[in-house]
Amino acid sequence: MAVKFGTSGLRGLSVELVGSVSALHATAFAHYLLSKGMASPGSPVLVARDFRPSSPEIAATVMAALRRAGLTPFDCGAIPTPALALYGLKLGAAGLMITGSHIPADRNGIKFYRPDGEIDKDDEDAITALAAGLESDTDANRVEAGTGEDHFAAANALFAARNQAILADDALKGLRIGIYQHSTVARDMMVSVFQHYGAEVLALGRSEVFIPVDTEAVSAATEKLMIDWSKKYRLDAIVSTDGDGDRPLLADERGVPLRGDLLGLVSARFLGAKIVATPVTSNSGLEAAGDFAVVRTRVGSPYVIAAMNAALAEGKTGVLGFEANGGLMLGSDFEVEGRVIAALPTRDSFLPALAVLFAAVSQKTTLSGLAESYSLPVARADRIENFAQEKSAALMAYLRGSSENLSAFLAPIGAVRDFSDIDGLRVTLADDSVIHFRPSGNAPEMRCYVEAKSVETADALLARGLERIATWQAPA
Repeated sequence: MAVKFGTSGLRGLSVELVGSVSALHATAFAHYLLSKGMASPGSPVLVARDFRPSSPEIAATVMAALRRAGLTPFDCGAIPTPALALYGLKLGAAGLMITGSHIPADRNGIKFYRPDGEIDKDDEDAITALAAGLESDTDANRVEAGTGEDHFAAANALFAARNQAILADDALKGLRIGIYQHSTVARDMMVSVFQHYGAEVLALGRSEVFIPVDTEAVSAATEKLMIDWSKKYRLDAIVSTDGDGDRPLLADERGVPLRGDLLGLVSARFLGAKIVATPVTSNSGLEAAGDFAVVRTRVGSPYVIAAMNAALAEGKTGVLGFEANGGLMLGSDFEVEGRVIAALPTRDSFLPALAVLFAAVSQKTTLSGLAESYSLPVARADRIENFAQEKSAALMAYLRGSSENLSAFLAPIGAVRDFSDIDGLRVTLADDSVIHFRPSGNAPEMRCYVEAKSVETADALLARGLERIATWQAPA
């Protein structure tokens, strides 16, 4: 099967996931939960989905497979992934989210949750092995429609209540905020939450056709939309998320998107965090920008969550994590002005957007002014799509093969001073700029991240890095 686990969840082409493949993995997950004592016969398992065309069919197939395996599916409908996770924590129930997140509609995926939160890499390996052993099981391969008890309203209400208790009432009064609704499952809740805090809200760009929005590498088309809306409607900010609502997209008053790791930094200061876990791709200026310890990880929420859990096991408090895509994870409870924000160790898009907007209001500045006040290195990221995973692997093997290979590859860009291969290859150049090459774990894409002292230098470095990737040919 071409379907496999990536940085966060199972991913593959929609045509591969629809049918027996999703049934196999749901069955394997059920067997895993039962074998580990995380569920007993008849236990509830939550199932939710995003708005991509293949998601309803995959969700129905998954629910049927869970029922055949002896568990009780609860249909939570089209809700944000953090809403599913929060509801699962309340009920002590496992869950599956049918979503491909930010990737195109011809692909999809499944995110798995134990009763205590998101699965880890060991869980992924066990589910993969169990699914492989089920390939000859005709029951697991049988596809049929399946529905479960309707829990949409309860899950939605719980998450809405959480989001409406983060700030004081009317904390965002006076702001004019555009909500780019597109096809995210968070689109209606975003409107109601920001209205709850007193902002004037304009709903923009709602689409019944699925639109993939990548919050870490915002497309030129999406950025143009936001710039045009900002000018036309005189907005203070534009808020959006990816398809399943766990990664925030926040643009300033000019329509220019803010970096996800900046959202994480501001959120950590808002919450008073003591320990921050974040991937190596997050801005290198974080260590000097906050009064907290930073733990660097590989890319992917399971690695960030593992680092948070390690800190909690040592008795640490004030533990959170975030990724360069902006998704914020709370490893422990936090208290802000007497309001307790409970732990939610999976990516959330609402809290970081609210924290950053509140910081701007509190400091009586614009979002662009807030961003500039942190003086972080200028960071940029983009990707080359439809870049075969075999070619990505060959390129990374070549670059890691010898210092001569790496230096030759980067010679048109700059001299290598140092490098790290925690995840991909992150190179510091002689002029202190950074360029990082990393194959996507979810799709046939090659990503490039850069940092530099100025916008112009960063943009030029990113363009040259992408050009080197695109034109590389494996040695004969």
